[in-house]
This record gives sequence, structure tokens and C-alpha cells, in this order.
Amino acid sequence: MAEFPDPTSTPTPQNTQEPSGSSSAQNSPAAKGSEQSAAPNSTPGSPEATPPKASDAGTGAKPPTPAKVPMTAQRRSPAAEESPWMEALKTIGISVVLATGIRTTIAEARYIPSESMLPTLEVNDRLIIEKISYHFDNPNRGDIIVFSPTDRLREDNPSLKDAFIKRVIGLPGDSVQVSNGQVFINNEPLEENYIPAEFAPDYEWGPETISPNSYLVLGDNRNNSYDSHFWGYVPKGNIIGRAVLRFWPIDRMGTIGPLPIYLEDTAAPESTDPADPSPEAAN
Repeated sequence: MAEFPDPTSTPTPQNTQEPSGSSSAQNSPAAKGSEQSAAPNSTPGSPEATPPKASDAGTGAKPPTPAKVPMTAQRRSPAAEESPWMEALKTIGISVVLATGIRTTIAEARYIPSESMLPTLEVNDRLIIEKISYHFDNPNRGDIIVFSPTDRLREDNPSLKDAFIKRVIGLPGDSVQVSNGQVFINNEPLEENYIPAEFAPDYEWGPETISPNSYLVLGDNRNNSYDSHFWGYVPKGNIIGRAVLRFWPIDRMGTIGPLPIYLEDTAAPESTDPADPSPEAAN
């Protein structure tokens, strides 16, 4: 914006008299060149070549140049500032995406709805199911796995969607038989220290050879479990993951392994080293 002079102020007198020899200087090539360089687009007698007005000359001041505001000093307008609600929605959205990704590819929580895995797992136990290891390795005998319903299960109950949790007993190619309260693998009795005597099977099944890339699974509560001895094998593609940790209830928190969680009376081994104290003397 240009500055306008105060109408009440008296303009400063300007010396309009040309110095001697000015006419010759104006006609000199140097003067013409300087005049053209000062106003390259003006021609004599044109409006652009009109001398400045007295009011402009009286002030002697140029229009002020607007000051540049540093970027750090510029403030964001209220419209540009993000709403706290929008920030909260973004945070929630990111959390949901991360949680979904973890649940889909790494691990998830499950709870036990039935008594089919007693005494190892009780109703309402909360477990962590890891999903990574079976991408690089096959299930081992004794693993407790979670799997989606097989085709045979869906045929029997089309609305069935809930996952199952059982223990791997037979591996691909194994010959499995259940007889006289004992599981036999390839005609050899399977040692199952995680099942007390009252949970031993009272049914007869097999022998059968497990199909390739499939697994025979049984519940630890053998006589109260809807498992492979009813509906067949579990394809590896149906396996969701392996139970690795119980995090609820607190008093039963811990990893899930092949060792039994129930108390079992066992005789103390006899010492063969004379230097060892006898069991009676040990405190």
C-alpha cells in the first residue's frame, strides 16, 4: 500500500532549476541511455514518462514493503487444526489394524467352553494360541492345537463355526489303535502321563492308518470328548495354532506343555551314592 502525504503538511520545496548545460546533457547519448535504462518501457511524451507528481515528490517516501512473517511465527488457523476427536479416531483405527494383524498372523486369545480337555484345561481357562511355528514345522505328538471344523464336521452340522481344541495323538502315516484303555501307536503303547487313570478311554477304536498331511486328535477327557474317534482326521490346513500359555485364572497361569498338571503320587528314587543322605534324614 502506498503512503499518502498529510494534506495539512507543507511540501518541501524542490529545486527544479536545471544545472547549466543540462540541455546538452539530455541530448547526449549517455543521458539517453540512462533514461532508457531507468524506464525501458517508456517513450518521451507517453504517460509513463510523465514526471512524478508534486504530491509524490513532496513526501520523498516509497510505498512500504509488507514485512515477511517467518514460517515459525505463522500460526495455524482454527480450521487447519485437527480436532481431538479426529486424533482419537485415528489412534483407535491404528490400534484396531494392529490388533487385527497380530490376531490374524501371530497369536490370539481363546477360552475353553467345555470339559473335553480335563484335567489339563478347565472350563473358562484363557489361553494364548500362537500361529507362527506351524508355518515352518509340523505339529508334534502331544501338542494341544486349535483348529477350524473339518468338512465332515460341517456336513454333520452346517451351522458349526466354533473352533475346536484337542491334543495331537496320531501323525501322518501312523497306525493308531485304542484298546483296553490304552492308545497304541504302530503297535506300541503311548505313554500319556497327562491323563490320570479315571480319564482313560473305555472304548475300542482302530487300528487305522492316518492319512497324509492329516492328524488324529483326542481330548484328554477321553470318554467325554467329541474328537477324531467320532469324525475322523484334521487336515493341516485347518489348524489355527498351538496353545502355549494359560493366562487365566491367575493361580493356574503358566505355559502349556506335555507334563501333567495334576498331582500324582510317585515313589522317591533310591539313592545309589553313599554320600547322599537318606530320604528320611533330608529336611
